[in-house]
Amino acid sequence: MGETTRLTFRKLTIADADAAALHDLLCFGEHDAWSREAFFYAAKSFRNEFLVAELDGKIIACAGAVIHSDTAEIQTLSVDPNFHGRGIGKIMLTKLIEAVKKRGATFVILEVRPSNTTAIKLYDSLGFRIVDRIENFYDDEDAWIMAREF
Repeated sequence: MGETTRLTFRKLTIADADAAALHDLLCFGEHDAWSREAFFYAAKSFRNEFLVAELDGKIIACAGAVIHSDTAEIQTLSVDPNFHGRGIGKIMLTKLIEAVKKRGATFVILEVRPSNTTAIKLYDSLGFRIVDRIENFYDDEDAWIMAREF
């Protein structure tokens, strides 16, 4: 992984809200990016499990889920486009799955754009399977519902 040797992984804190929102804007653009307020709430809510990856103190990846009883719903997974293809997304998702399992989740679900073949390939490699579809979930596109049981 070369440059990723200085990566650190940790929980999202409320102090990360601004940096996480800027990261999300870079990854998803204005239409789909989370706001500073959304990351602030995500960091302080007990029901959430959010992680960040930092390189030299800068957030380059984020992954988060909300936990409902024994089910975790992945809310976001993003990697700075400058670091795509280096396995960081897989590491983040693996760490997030480990974290929600420790909190009692036995089932994980997520939504993904059918056009996001890179993400679908990643989810498939970690045991997620397409179980349903939601029409017009993203306004301009449907969503696949993917799930994994432990």
